[in-house]
Amino acid sequence: MGSIDQGLEKHTCYQQDLDAIQSISAGLSVKKDAEEAARCREKGNSCFKTRDYKAAALHYSQGICFAPQSSEQLSLCYANRSAALYHLQQYQECLYDIDRALNTGYPTHLSHKLQDRRSLCLNHLPVSAKTKNDQLHHVSNDDQCSKSLTISSSEAFRFGICPQVSVGCSKEKGCHLVALQRITAGDVILSDRPFSWVLIPGVEKVKGKSGHGPDIQREIVFGAEHKRCHWCLAETLCAVPCKGCSFSRYCSASCQREAWEEHHHWECPLGSELAAMGVMAQLALRVTLKAGIENIHRARQTIRDEQKKSDQYNPYMTVFHLLQHTEHQSISLRHLCAFTVATLYLKLSKAGPLPTSWKLSDASSITSQSSDGPKKKGGDSEWSSELWVVGSAVLRHMLQLRCNAQAVVTLQDTVSENSRVRSVEEIRVATAMFPTLSLLNHSCRPNTSLVFSTGTADDPGGSQESVGFNRRLPGEGRQDRGVTVTVRAARDITAGEEILHCYGPNSNRMGTEERRRLLQEQYYFLCECEACSGQEEEMRESSRNESGLLCTKCKGALKKNKGSGFSCSLLPCGHQISSSDVNHKLQEFRVALEKAVALMEKENPVEALHLLKKISSQSGLLLRDTHPLQGELADATARAYASLGDWKNAATHLEQSAAAISSQYGKDSLELGQQLFKLVQVHFNGGARGPALSVIPKVRRMLSLHCGPHCPELQELNALEECLQRSTF
Repeated sequence: MGSIDQGLEKHTCYQQDLDAIQSISAGLSVKKDAEEAARCREKGNSCFKTRDYKAAALHYSQGICFAPQSSEQLSLCYANRSAALYHLQQYQECLYDIDRALNTGYPTHLSHKLQDRRSLCLNHLPVSAKTKNDQLHHVSNDDQCSKSLTISSSEAFRFGICPQVSVGCSKEKGCHLVALQRITAGDVILSDRPFSWVLIPGVEKVKGKSGHGPDIQREIVFGAEHKRCHWCLAETLCAVPCKGCSFSRYCSASCQREAWEEHHHWECPLGSELAAMGVMAQLALRVTLKAGIENIHRARQTIRDEQKKSDQYNPYMTVFHLLQHTEHQSISLRHLCAFTVATLYLKLSKAGPLPTSWKLSDASSITSQSSDGPKKKGGDSEWSSELWVVGSAVLRHMLQLRCNAQAVVTLQDTVSENSRVRSVEEIRVATAMFPTLSLLNHSCRPNTSLVFSTGTADDPGGSQESVGFNRRLPGEGRQDRGVTVTVRAARDITAGEEILHCYGPNSNRMGTEERRRLLQEQYYFLCECEACSGQEEEMRESSRNESGLLCTKCKGALKKNKGSGFSCSLLPCGHQISSSDVNHKLQEFRVALEKAVALMEKENPVEALHLLKKISSQSGLLLRDTHPLQGELADATARAYASLGDWKNAATHLEQSAAAISSQYGKDSLELGQQLFKLVQVHFNGGARGPALSVIPKVRRMLSLHCGPHCPELQELNALEECLQRSTF
């Protein structure tokens, strides 16, 4: 890295790589474009005509992001979005967009439409809100974040590690967490904010329909980048655009400002080239930009004993010293990381001067602390030296991310908003670096459960932060970070027991050999956890039918052969079937299931149910009832029956699906709790008071265990229970 700015551009091989980056980024343009804004507005108009107001609002938001500040399209998109928000009954947001449209040059001869819409909105708002809007109607929601985190005041701490846990350190385990005293299942062990995070584009889908007439419909798909704030990750239909690019958007101007100050004023000029480099490069850059040069130099120094006490509470110190496992990573991967960082180095060197906060108090210390850095003469020597520090830190963090990045997951509805039964799936919306969470070691059978929250909330100032692992860096605001993770005890934990969470491979869903292989490939260690090394696991695996398959001749359990294929476990039979035949059948079932779900999306549950019955009759010949695919089929069948108002059959199939989920994830899993929550809704809708009340305590226990006693699902569950107890049906 020391001579990269002197020789990189001259090297033919590197120049070819740079040209490749330019070629890829050409298709990822994030420039403002009035014509593209107009096209987005037309798409929104088409959705508006079919009364798909949510899709219309998202299209208008896309147009707002593309529209240049001086373009008439900006005011037109704001005005059109206000109409969609009005029909979605988001009256306050509608008023904000009306003000934005008028303030950005909306045509005078059309302004009466906006004034009429303003009057309609005010009629729907309380008197206090009307007064506020009459006085301050020119003020938008620019300083209001669209979602707030709610953390109970009864919690012992807000962020950090609970008092019942301490940090241990050993050669074998590194830094890790240990229980000082007994921790009860469901208790919060730690709450953590990521040091930095990056939204993952294109993983979250919001479906809409467009066309004219029932026979001309097409699916419109929006990604997470279209509907989530790029700072706090809160969902929003009212995106506030970045003024410099068409990609980044926020739920409020306060989120926009925080993102700009921390990283986006550097990222924005990089635009499509940064997108072409990928999420990991962007996250490594954000970690470095947030840390600042003083923290990077402090972390690079050998920490003396007298420094440890003051530095151990700095979150960047924890992040900086995470293992890179460079010796285990392939040469090609290391080359790719180095090339990516070298490209960033060149781009940043042309982006303008470093911010004042990046200037060292003693510029001469750069050479002494970073003797391997560039020795460039001239007026830009300070820039070159500081930028070299940036590049070296970004490379370090990029190598760390393979083993230390944490997926931020959230629940997404998989059915339409007017569905009487809620169905959700877990999706990944961001990748983050968590300072405190990174202290937890892996177990294939963890004793903790993780739940993520998005949005921002003002720090009341009186909240207590335990063991200062999340102490803010100098210059950070007093607003909580946009993302948080809460770690709870999944079972009772005894004093002296290590706090562990699962890095992915779980003993409920994978065999020991597969788990160990995956962990070795990504994290470079041979797992010796209780599940992998204990006799109990050997007994579990010997008695468990890992395949979940049935012999098509005698209905005995099929076991996987050591080589390939499957054979019947019953000796008198011994029937064998090849892996390719099994995979072909499973693929047939999967394709048919997806077709049935598509039919339900098109509001054709009768045809979907007919297809599902046909699939189930065939799958039952090969799959056990507890096979995951059987669980999915039962869930889809329950959804079809619910769409037809046949609540009794819907409940029967949900119970079958719950049995499969229990086998796959465990009897105390969050996944089972969510499925049983759907069962409560089905019983409620069907008037089955007794069955509903009997399931509610199980659901309450599971949701409290994993999500805490104040999660939204429990509030809804309590409302259902109260209604059932009052009713006689």
